[in-house]
Amino acid sequence: MLKRTGPLCFLVILFVLTTVLTAGAVAPEKTVTERPPMRGLWVASVLNIDYPSKPTTDPAVLKAEAITILETAEAAGLNAIFLQVRPTADAFYQSRYFPWSRYLTGSQGLAPQDGFDPLQFWVEESHRRGMELHAWLNPYRITRKTKDEPAHDIAALVPWHPARLYPHLVVHHTDGNLYFDPGMPQARQLIIDSALELVEMYDIDGIHFDDYFYPGTTFDDAGTYASYGAGYASVEDWRRENVNTLIRDLHQAIQTTDPEVRFGISPFGIWANKSSHPLGSETRGNQTYFSHYADPLAWIQEGTIDYIAPQIYWHIGFDIADYHTLLAWWNQAMAGSAVDLYIGQAAYRVGNSDPASPWHGIGEMDRQLQMNTWYPLVKGSIFYNYSALKRNPDLVTLLKHHFHDK
Repeated sequence: MLKRTGPLCFLVILFVLTTVLTAGAVAPEKTVTERPPMRGLWVASVLNIDYPSKPTTDPAVLKAEAITILETAEAAGLNAIFLQVRPTADAFYQSRYFPWSRYLTGSQGLAPQDGFDPLQFWVEESHRRGMELHAWLNPYRITRKTKDEPAHDIAALVPWHPARLYPHLVVHHTDGNLYFDPGMPQARQLIIDSALELVEMYDIDGIHFDDYFYPGTTFDDAGTYASYGAGYASVEDWRRENVNTLIRDLHQAIQTTDPEVRFGISPFGIWANKSSHPLGSETRGNQTYFSHYADPLAWIQEGTIDYIAPQIYWHIGFDIADYHTLLAWWNQAMAGSAVDLYIGQAAYRVGNSDPASPWHGIGEMDRQLQMNTWYPLVKGSIFYNYSALKRNPDLVTLLKHHFHDK
């Protein structure tokens, strides 16, 4: 016999019944905020291409040049800066792993005056303007000689440089430069640890790699392959997996440390030519899959990056590497992927003085940006480089008009 229930008991029973009846219902999906289109700018520091214009230890000069670059980007309607903070295993910030960059202060290991930290300043000033700041790293390159310089010697590095402390991780390449050996697990861990240093110490929005991986097919890593290449059909497959392993492990490490920081790469614009690989594009140019042992398709399919920005640096109608052909190929490559696709745009080619050049004036860039809108998976552009905007106010105006209200 059921006991008589009062009003409070009735409400409790009603709550329980409601809970049971709705237990199997699907909760409404969380609202996902759509990211704004990417409108990025590469600011290169190697060889003082963009910043600083020449090495200096003076914080006032470094600050003033940074502000000028940011104001130019803002005037062009851009919303993200990709600052090269580690061009050659050296740093534009206070690092536990790498010395201060000679491109910053003029002498490797020499700090800016008054404890000034350029990266911290860039982060603060970018965010003040509503711009993202991505830390652009070159993972393997230790030196970058000019054509007139002799081959670089490890002894020329500061004594506490990791390449001098761990010379077994270093390869002297035929181009006269030094590189960390991607096949060495200790070298990969150094790259990961030093990237996490940035994630932990600075309020950056991303870690960014460019298109330099293995410097060429003649890389002297036979000894490393003998030690670590068991189970691979070829040294080529092993090299590609070395790069894939670094990308995979670094992405996981960043996600674990700070999931708000994005990891992206801007590979060379041609993955492979169709004549060399059945999945390749209808092109006849250099191939990152075979020349750099980089496999962006694997990163996209595995989701081991958050965004990709292929450098499609050729004009529409170029018979060797047509912009439209590659744009369509990369758009198709993204099908079903959660990775964002941005296009690396050749702003540096704009304004060619030859009237017969497809890059004469700003028309080619205008056509490319319009063409990007035809492809739904293209979510923005990154422009190389600041110096191109500095010398071409018409390009700044074009970008401002194109991105207006977008």
